[in-house]
Amino acid sequence: MTVIDTVLNIWNMVWPVLVAILIFGLIIFIHEFGHFLFAKLFKVRVNQFAIGFGPAIFKFQKGETLYAIRILPFGGYCAMEGEDGQSEDPRAFGNAKVYKRIIICAAGAVFNLILGFLIMLTIVSIQSNNLASTTISRFDDHAVSNTGQGLQVGDRILKINNRHIFSSDDISYMLASDEDGVVSMQVKRDGENITLDAVQFDMQEQDGRSFIELDFWVEPVDAGFFGIIGESFNRTLSMGRLVWMSLGDLLTGKYGLNDISGPVGVTSMMSSAVSSIAVNGVDGLIYLLRILSLIIINLGIFNLLPVPALDGSRILFLIIEWIRGKPIDPKKEGMVHAIGMAVLLVLMVVILFKDVWALF
Repeated sequence: MTVIDTVLNIWNMVWPVLVAILIFGLIIFIHEFGHFLFAKLFKVRVNQFAIGFGPAIFKFQKGETLYAIRILPFGGYCAMEGEDGQSEDPRAFGNAKVYKRIIICAAGAVFNLILGFLIMLTIVSIQSNNLASTTISRFDDHAVSNTGQGLQVGDRILKINNRHIFSSDDISYMLASDEDGVVSMQVKRDGENITLDAVQFDMQEQDGRSFIELDFWVEPVDAGFFGIIGESFNRTLSMGRLVWMSLGDLLTGKYGLNDISGPVGVTSMMSSAVSSIAVNGVDGLIYLLRILSLIIINLGIFNLLPVPALDGSRILFLIIEWIRGKPIDPKKEGMVHAIGMAVLLVLMVVILFKDVWALF
């Protein structure tokens, strides 16, 4: 192997990781820019806008704000005057009206959700000639789900096991997670909502795991402008709900620490997806975009949870302040956020070591 071959092999391993880090940085930028934009709109003083942590590799001062790109790309911040303490500056975060502070805190997550929708819109637009609805068009010859008090052609599936169905992806996910082949469904049939208590499916086994054999096909989705918008919105809702369901599974013990990925694991997954574009073309691009949309929507929803140190916790404190007519003791609030941050940092370190260990 020549030196050129060695360099090319190294480059082929490195460039997907670099692209993945840039994409990760873009996701962080969008989140922090949401905070930054509304802080500026509401005349709140922003002392620093940074992507990454640690020493700065590039920075400049413009007006009152220091802009910086820091060496560790797995995070960022929009540091506002008086954000974590008292300040006499009339333009401090704590001196802004409560509703403005709520909007500033929520803007980062909302921007993530909007970006997630736009990525999903891109996916749906690419796949516009191959979109599936939730309305049954036909059954396989060996189908059993249409027997007895089962499904019929023309049924639009509304719920499976009491969970709303927004897109065809939901049908696949809900049926795949069933273990006994008997599910409850709610469908719209001839303009009426019909409840089917026990729809039977055949089961298959693979690698020691049993799963439902899907025995029906669904109608295509209208690929017009409004059809694409509607399908993109439904898929975004589906993915957002999947995040909630996964969180519930994590809290109930269905998933463990090994099923969680941190920045290193996510970057590794994205770099693999980036590499697949060269091999699989459009299919590889769609795979990357689906991963991105899941990560971004996950980030948006997670940040809105009332977990200490996250945006959702700050929003909760602000809502309490709005109701009480006066703020909670800043020392007590700061202590809650500090404890939450410490717990999150410990969890991040554990996940980081787990992700790094998995690379070897």
